[in-house]
Amino acid sequence: MTLESIDRHNQEILKNADAWHQKSALRAIYKTFHQAIARHLAPLPQPTVELGSGVADIRRVIPGCLRTDIFPNPWIDRVENAYALSFDSGSLANLVLFDVFHHLRYPGTALQEFDRVLAPGGRVILFEPCVSLLGLLVYGALHPEPLALNQPIQWHAPPGWDPAQLDYYAAQGNASRLFLKATSPHDLTRFRVVTTQRYAAISYVASGGYSKPQLYPNAWLPLMTAIDRLCNHLPQLFATRLLVVLEKSS
Repeated sequence: MTLESIDRHNQEILKNADAWHQKSALRAIYKTFHQAIARHLAPLPQPTVELGSGVADIRRVIPGCLRTDIFPNPWIDRVENAYALSFDSGSLANLVLFDVFHHLRYPGTALQEFDRVLAPGGRVILFEPCVSLLGLLVYGALHPEPLALNQPIQWHAPPGWDPAQLDYYAAQGNASRLFLKATSPHDLTRFRVVTTQRYAAISYVASGGYSKPQLYPNAWLPLMTAIDRLCNHLPQLFATRLLVVLEKSS
């Protein structure tokens, strides 16, 4: 990456860190997201690793989870590149990617690397934007990153591509396009889709996330959570979050 992109990324991380510490509702909502992820971890003795951890502390729910990112920060355990992980083959139980999959320009190439480092029966757990009627509004009109619903997904990197030469990529609709269809994604031969679950997560949307003002007082969080539970029954209309669990063949 260029120095300009590195600086932009670090500035964004610092802003996110401020929001994380200031917004108790945001921390509470992330805890429920992490609990949903934790319920699907493979019960293997090897470590669990989160890629692209950002500032949200997954270890509040998954103790011992290694937090990684492409840039160092005091709360990050180690720097990792999703396309060229430093872990030994077969050495990990789970890889968690929270809002990371849609930044992978070549998802098939990344999955090949995930296959290498995971033990048999290990899992990749994705937590991603979800394209529904509300999702189209939230991620299409109100979010700076593109949905890219009509752009082709390049599954594999071209020959000679250097994984160290990362550039900015975002396509928030990729997980919905790949995993909410009747057929599995192409070239997913080493993994099976264990489950896909959609969440309304309106409490998160209305919290403003990291970058926007919160639209309700903290005291209303239980009410917002109840609204989420109701809207979860109509995912085509209200889902804004998608959980995908992939398991490596034994």
